[in-house]
Amino acid sequence: MTPPVDAHVRLDTHPTHPSAVQAVVTGSEAHVALVALEAAEWSVAATNVLVLARIDHEEPHWAEDAAEHLRAEGIAVEITPRLQDAMNQDWTWADYPMPWCTRSEIREVSNQAQKIHDDIRHGHLLIHAHAHDGHTTVAVGTYLHTSGKSVYLHGENHLRQIADTFDSPAQALLAFEKVHAAEMRPGPAPLTDTERAAIAALSVFDVTARDQPSGPAPETVPVHLADAGNHDALLETFIGSHGEWQKWRTWSDHTTHAIHESQTLRIERVHEADSREAAWTVAAYETPVSDRMWHLTATGTTPAPVIQALLLHLAEGEAWDTAMGSPVTEKTVTAATQPLTDASWEHTVDGRWIRWTNPSRDAGIRFDAFAAHQPNSNLTTWTIWAGPGIDHPTWTVTASPYTPASLLADLSETFAHDTGTRRAQPTGRARTNRLTATMPAAAPATAGTAARSR
Repeated sequence: MTPPVDAHVRLDTHPTHPSAVQAVVTGSEAHVALVALEAAEWSVAATNVLVLARIDHEEPHWAEDAAEHLRAEGIAVEITPRLQDAMNQDWTWADYPMPWCTRSEIREVSNQAQKIHDDIRHGHLLIHAHAHDGHTTVAVGTYLHTSGKSVYLHGENHLRQIADTFDSPAQALLAFEKVHAAEMRPGPAPLTDTERAAIAALSVFDVTARDQPSGPAPETVPVHLADAGNHDALLETFIGSHGEWQKWRTWSDHTTHAIHESQTLRIERVHEADSREAAWTVAAYETPVSDRMWHLTATGTTPAPVIQALLLHLAEGEAWDTAMGSPVTEKTVTAATQPLTDASWEHTVDGRWIRWTNPSRDAGIRFDAFAAHQPNSNLTTWTIWAGPGIDHPTWTVTASPYTPASLLADLSETFAHDTGTRRAQPTGRARTNRLTATMPAAAPATAGTAARSR
């Protein structure tokens, strides 16, 4: 039996990077754990703090592997619940270019790409030149401290591979120039967004910052004034707690897809969308291969309680119950907006537009009767907004003609009655309706949402 080592390793998610993992090591023999983790490619970020940040987003898997090896050496390891949730997730790359690979084989391919990235970053692999072949980045370089071989690299991020080897740099450069002379550029290619994010996660940071936020305590405000919060964390929590949904990532890493097991309800989350562009798109289909029945979008500044209400409704499993071609009737409009009527919102009709506006006139819902009867057009039927006015909104949620009235009613209920939190504004400075992403990662349900029976 391996004798215990006086070292304790606490593994947790990174405070800013979505998939990176941090390790905080304590104990009189902490150096034993530190050496073991550094040998496993963890990087020192601060005293007794290490970070695992990869370009393939497999950090939870490799953190779990590290935990097993540390325990085998007699070192105590604690894994936080939020990291354990990430370890338990099973996701798949969308449209992976090597569909014949198993999940373990995909992980091996990405691990080889990670080693290439690390060798370049640490100066072990010197890149002589790079080019773009019309599809991806290619490069030529030489290993300095190991084999001395020169290599031809193909691909980016988790797909980068050694496509060919040469006995000398001159031989490699001549072969590379023969194929890529017109596009050839000296030195390594610019870092991708994924590489920059992984490197930034290795910077020194305060490990207590997430649990002890600085500044004034959040204030309770009407839901339309609440902070946007961490939308990525909301999606991760939703997928982690609903096994019937599966997460897919795209090559660019800018977008995550969540698909229901029926293949008829899908969520698209664009992580770095412009504040006025759609950061969320929910679409429902009659069959996995049919045209979509309805869709809904939300901007990235939409308050967290509104996104929570949307995800809670999708979790019920009845969000795609509107059949293709179902007309929008006065009855469905009334059902969708009944919470606004109950809250005494101002109701006006102006030609094709029907509007419901809150008493402070900085939030509302607009229904376009003309668009409702043009199912094949790109016109928006429903617009939920907040800000100075509907023409200059701070955030919006839009929906197509056949969006279920039950979903719209849930959003109306949240809009009319719920509250959220907003970071308190500095004293003496004018308050605005600008939303800031400062809500804690795992935002609790608001009182109104929790109290409603769905």
